[in-house]
Amino acid sequence: MNLAKVTAKLKEQIKVFSGKVSEGLPKVARRFVEEMLYGIASEQSVHLSQIARSLSEKIPLIKTINRLSFELSRRELWEKVTAGVLKLAKGDIGADTLLILDLSDIAKPYAKAMEYLGRVHDGSLDKLADGYWTVQVIAAEVGRAEVIPLYSRLYSIAAPDCAGENEEIFRAIDMVSRASDNRGIWVMDRGMDRKIIFDRLLTSRRRFIIRLKGDRRVQYSGEKLIVTDLARRCFLPYSETLVWEEREKETSYDISFGFCRVSLPETPLPLCLVVVRGFGLEPMMLLTNLPLRKNRAVLLRIVKAYITRWGIEETIRFIKQSYQLEDIRVQTYRRLQNMMALVLAAAYFAAVHIGGRLKLSVLSSIVIRASKRIFGTAPFRYYAIADGIKELLSRTKTGPWQPITPWIPRTQLKLPIP
Repeated sequence: MNLAKVTAKLKEQIKVFSGKVSEGLPKVARRFVEEMLYGIASEQSVHLSQIARSLSEKIPLIKTINRLSFELSRRELWEKVTAGVLKLAKGDIGADTLLILDLSDIAKPYAKAMEYLGRVHDGSLDKLADGYWTVQVIAAEVGRAEVIPLYSRLYSIAAPDCAGENEEIFRAIDMVSRASDNRGIWVMDRGMDRKIIFDRLLTSRRRFIIRLKGDRRVQYSGEKLIVTDLARRCFLPYSETLVWEEREKETSYDISFGFCRVSLPETPLPLCLVVVRGFGLEPMMLLTNLPLRKNRAVLLRIVKAYITRWGIEETIRFIKQSYQLEDIRVQTYRRLQNMMALVLAAAYFAAVHIGGRLKLSVLSSIVIRASKRIFGTAPFRYYAIADGIKELLSRTKTGPWQPITPWIPRTQLKLPIP
């Protein structure tokens, strides 16, 4: 395996990919996107100082940092890069692709100078801290391990241009739906059980599966009932054993499930309530506008579609850990948002452009081997791909602009015999 050739090929793919996701930006900005993607991938970091070092420019480091910082404040950068990623992903989003929307956070408990810091719930410490909220959209298919990072946006309620959490959710739904020609099924957790979200999805005719809170009221056979009470009455004729694998640990669930036809008190549109027992003490209640019937396979697909959402927590963890996202240090709000788009592009490059393309399968396997994992490749192989990209790019000191010329041994010239 000639690592010099592989590294040169990897640089070439970064150039090709960055050209696609930066489409519509000025020439200077497109070069900046390539440099940032190279630096984020090679350093697995969002620190401008480390990214600047990876570029190996023959000027003082502080000048490179200042140039990157200036370009990172570009107004249209987040929208153009996000649109570029969505354009690339469009062909992978089918009619039944799951579009899993999740709210996460970036905790910055020790930051003081960052712009528009808000209060978030730090999930790792289970307490409130200063930081920012994020909206993530990940595409997935039922029964397949591959995922596609589609959308990532940082926001703060304290920012003057932020209209609130609901509007940020609608921004994500509208942007992804436009890019995918309204294909796909939106899958959301109990936090999205809100009248305003149901209204938007129903009026825009977007298909969805949303887990309900226990105190949600629904209309059933002319009665207005608390959904937990209805779930206890719902007939569950089907059973199944599901195995959930996470971090090489398997958990089995013996579930029973069924459905009934309901509507929301605010709208007469017909909906279906899928009730599942076996995941906990209380039944899991999934509201959907997908057409259902008394069929085991049809209902089981709805259940599997929702629990696929559990897997995106690993995807979000991959993005945060692989690129040290929670150690982000740029201080202005726009730079923070733009950095999120660039990290999204870097994650898409590792997970899809390198990890998921058949034409690059050989390069992908070499990248994974280069990660030098002691215990082999983890089930979530994107960690290994990201580590392998870093390992290969760290071998070169030429930066992204000078391709590596593979070393060719010189053959000894033979002197003519007189």
